[in-house]
Amino acid sequence: MAYENLIRLAEVMDRLRSPGGCPWDAEQTHESLLKYLLEESYEFIESIESGNRQDMQEELGDILLQVYFHARIAQEHQSHPFNLDDVAKSVADKLISRHPHVFSDVKVESTGDVLENWERIKKAEKGRTSAHDGVPTGQPALPLAAKLVYRAQKNQLSTPAHPNSETRERSNIDEEIVGSELLALVSWAVEHDIDPEVALRKAALKFRAEMSREEGNSNESR
Repeated sequence: MAYENLIRLAEVMDRLRSPGGCPWDAEQTHESLLKYLLEESYEFIESIESGNRQDMQEELGDILLQVYFHARIAQEHQSHPFNLDDVAKSVADKLISRHPHVFSDVKVESTGDVLENWERIKKAEKGRTSAHDGVPTGQPALPLAAKLVYRAQKNQLSTPAHPNSETRERSNIDEEIVGSELLALVSWAVEHDIDPEVALRKAALKFRAEMSREEGNSNESR
């Protein structure tokens, strides 16, 4: 497999960022580029949903550009510089460490075992003491809430009670049913002049604090 165009992209990015290159590229910072990373990510998601392969290739390239751009900026940091090769090394080392069933002799029976190993190894590597450590609170409220509940489940902590609803008690729950329920709840919130994003974020952060209290009580009882 040839990677000449990956090298070419690094060379193009270096020229744009270097003296005599593009003044706009030279002015950019990690902070100024954040909005583009989000925009390109959403555009890539849209290309997947549309099934347009040409758009997928283009949008994935735009995301790759953001990685190269940030790595090129990082080279210039005075006290802690790193480059694209350092980034690639870090993620390759991480993948090897988090897949002991592939690169070592650990045995797994299911994808559930794979995820369990990933979370356990990640927690040990980062020295995390709480189930919610590492969950970015700046992300949108829905994925924030979903990640916190996932972490709580995996660590045998309490999770929010399911509403008493005939629909939610049915055994054949699927994406369409859940999506309709969520959309109806959003509609209800809007009708009552409540921002559903703000409301869910507050509830998620409250749940995060409850996770900490439960962990604290568990530690005290040991």
